[in-house]
Amino acid sequence: MFFHPMDFLIFAAFGLSIWAQFKVKGNFNKWAKVDASSYKTGAEIARQILDQNGLYQVRVEPVRGTLTDHYDPMARVVRLSEPVYYGHSIASISVASHEVGHAIQHKEAYGALVLRHKMFPVVNLTSGIAPFMLIGGLLLGQLNLIGLGIILFSFAVAFQLITLPVEFNASSRAKKLMISEGIITNNEERGVNKVLGAAALTYVAGALMALFELLKFIMIFFQGDND
Repeated sequence: MFFHPMDFLIFAAFGLSIWAQFKVKGNFNKWAKVDASSYKTGAEIARQILDQNGLYQVRVEPVRGTLTDHYDPMARVVRLSEPVYYGHSIASISVASHEVGHAIQHKEAYGALVLRHKMFPVVNLTSGIAPFMLIGGLLLGQLNLIGLGIILFSFAVAFQLITLPVEFNASSRAKKLMISEGIITNNEERGVNKVLGAAALTYVAGALMALFELLKFIMIFFQGDND
């Protein structure tokens, strides 16, 4: 069966994902044109928040590309894309603060983040094997391959679901820190919410798409088992 009723939901989630990516780029580009009142760069804000939270050993480095910002827990480095690292806009300091939020999560051993780090090696392996198991099972009509593929794919889905609280918590921390430390004014909160809110939506869309795909294969498995 190459088409399944669940495909409607999968296509809808895919559409949401595409729309969310456009929102991320659109909001970033819009608020990248609005200077923050502090006129500090993303790198300066990241360094300021890290130091104020005792994370002196965490480095802040530029990385090429756009929206390639991330926190590397192994190297203990906040890597900011060049527009964020050197920029002094609302968009720049919002993204920088979000990535620092992950560094603070790491320091505090935030539960969801710890679990995601432990799952990563397993997911990195199973996510590469699962598609072959699922497609092979469908083409050959082998329920045992589909069942194994479902088990392997479920790790990837769980990883995406666990990512949601990690990302939402990092954004929440970023907003609170920016307000409490006087980095932004009340008038600038709207821009911060727009930038970080759009980014969070991409994770929601990705998790929904993966979850719907998993449910589809589970339904196919049980349908075949009953035939």
